[in-house]
Amino acid sequence: MASILKIIAQRLALGALTMFVVSVVIFTAVNLLPGDFAQAILGQGATPEAVDAIRRDLGLDQPPITRYLDWLAGALQGDLGNSFAQANFAAFVGSDAGSGLSSVAGQIAPRFENTIFLAGVTALFAVPVSLTLGILAALYRNSIFDRATNILTLSSISSPEFFLAYILILFLAVMNPILPSLSNIYEGMGFGERFTKTLLPALTLTLVVTAHMMRMTRAAIINLLASPYIEMAQLKGISPLRIIVKHALPNALAPIINVVALNLAYLITGVVVVEVVFVYPGIGQLFVDSVKIRDIPVVQACCLIFAGAYILLNLTADVLSILSNPRLRHPK
Repeated sequence: MASILKIIAQRLALGALTMFVVSVVIFTAVNLLPGDFAQAILGQGATPEAVDAIRRDLGLDQPPITRYLDWLAGALQGDLGNSFAQANFAAFVGSDAGSGLSSVAGQIAPRFENTIFLAGVTALFAVPVSLTLGILAALYRNSIFDRATNILTLSSISSPEFFLAYILILFLAVMNPILPSLSNIYEGMGFGERFTKTLLPALTLTLVVTAHMMRMTRAAIINLLASPYIEMAQLKGISPLRIIVKHALPNALAPIINVVALNLAYLITGVVVVEVVFVYPGIGQLFVDSVKIRDIPVVQACCLIFAGAYILLNLTADVLSILSNPRLRHPK
């Protein structure tokens, strides 16, 4: 037990160090973006004095290292700063309401909740389907079913997300109006209606991530089928399906867990294109809108959340892989 806790502590420390390095990269990259918020909000008729005044009010005239340390200190305390775009509007509202309008965390919270809901609906379809197809493809390897499954999954993963999205819109929303083409989610919407409006983007993401998980499941199981203990089970007359499910699958969990975690991370960090196509009010849509107007605090916060979700899910997969494999828990 002590060795497991030590391994988990080491992984968490490595994750914290990775987050620090990523925060430096995010701050540097975002601040190197072309354009200036003050110039963008004032338009072409802006005077140098007005631009300097806005930059001074927003703290953009401070040295980069000072702004980074202030941003990092606030992020560690849960304060992601104030949105530049909402700051001017919030000034005309009451103090309590104004702080809520300009707070980056206040803007991101409902959007992140929507993205998590979309990722959850996608995982609800993608993970069971991928594992089932992977197990069946390994069971009937080199059969027509195996080849057809590989062709279909490779075709879906080779197609861009926006192309798959428009194909689904054409067949399921235009030619056959089964699902709505736009995911206009709003606060207070009922679960059933919200689930229905999320189905089309969720199906798009399912087609994108299924291939990775299915092929890894198939490859991991087939790799174990030549093991001596599998051959012994076959000699005992155990059915092929039981051999795969009871003997091969538990020993193939480590690579399967890793690929599932990577794809779940993609469902949070890689949904930008899908959210834009379906006008889904998630964090990806907010990220794109903020980049357009150079709203630096919101862009930095979105990037930090993307990186944090990716690192956290990878750490979770790493720990679960160690717990599921005794050889990793007790390395020689």
